[in-house]
Amino acid sequence: MKKLFTLLLPILLSLNLLSGCNINPKNSKQQFERFNFYFDTIINIIVYNEDEVPYIDECFQLAQKYEELFSATKSGSDIWNINANAGSFVEVDEETIFLIEKALEYGSLSDGLFTITIGPLSKLWNISELSKTLDKSEKILDTSYLPSKDKITSALTHIGDNLIEINGNKVRLTDASTSIDLGGIAKGYIADKMKELLENNHVTSGIINLGGNIMTLGEKPNGSAYKLGIQKPFAETGKYIATIEITNQSVVSSGNYERYFKVNDTIYHHILNPKTGYPTDNNLYGVTIISDSSVAGDALSTTCFALGLEKGLELIESLENVEAVFITDKYEIFYSSGIGTDIPFKQI
Repeated sequence: MKKLFTLLLPILLSLNLLSGCNINPKNSKQQFERFNFYFDTIINIIVYNEDEVPYIDECFQLAQKYEELFSATKSGSDIWNINANAGSFVEVDEETIFLIEKALEYGSLSDGLFTITIGPLSKLWNISELSKTLDKSEKILDTSYLPSKDKITSALTHIGDNLIEINGNKVRLTDASTSIDLGGIAKGYIADKMKELLENNHVTSGIINLGGNIMTLGEKPNGSAYKLGIQKPFAETGKYIATIEITNQSVVSSGNYERYFKVNDTIYHHILNPKTGYPTDNNLYGVTIISDSSVAGDALSTTCFALGLEKGLELIESLENVEAVFITDKYEIFYSSGIGTDIPFKQI
């Protein structure tokens, strides 16, 4: 059964670790944390034994490897080469093939609402850059920031998973104006691979955070779960409205609050609808996915946001080992059957 409660304040969809929360110092170990920067994202990793710190460096080496495969902006990467040589088959790494095929699975699952060929539309809207340069506190009336309907219609003709061909270890875009962007799934894949590396080196407790995509290893050294805070949207970092507790799981969120700009009080955000050409508008503020696999959480958070509340919840309930929290624009929260039971959830 779906549960519903209404919050008086909005919810922020990015998840931030509540450092030291519910830890008994007598039973816990000192934590060791390192930061680095890949995929235009701050990555931080925490382990609890000093002799495990070298494995953090190996995780960062893994991130560098995948940036050189999956980045759409890094010259010479697999994805850059595919996009730069549209119309021709390009030989790529087997992991690039795997991730593209995985993305195509979620494209099918979402009836095309999740697609890695969103590039022409993303470039046209340029929301990531505009969200950095425009002052969100000012009332902007200049509609020249918005692409014309004709340009949007044109961009839509170059979007679709059917424009990707895979032949063994080679990939081709059949439309010269199409481009691939793995931004909606790559961080989840990398988090899974980092976790695998740490587990193979007998690390049993730890946290991997790729710009808000969080993966935990096991439980804390003292046997307790990891407590994550859900922040208030559009508020200063660290202002929490609720918490969840997880063990050996991933938490990923997608929402319209982080990369956006406003014109005439309308929010234009980065989750674009490949059918309409405009930012997704379905009365949701965001979706948070709790799952065993971070690549699933990454893709499903965007997929469920695009599908909307009813279809998104229906999809989650059909999947095993996946839970979700949906926040509407009325600050109501709907969540799947395991939230509040299998996964502790508490409003602050």
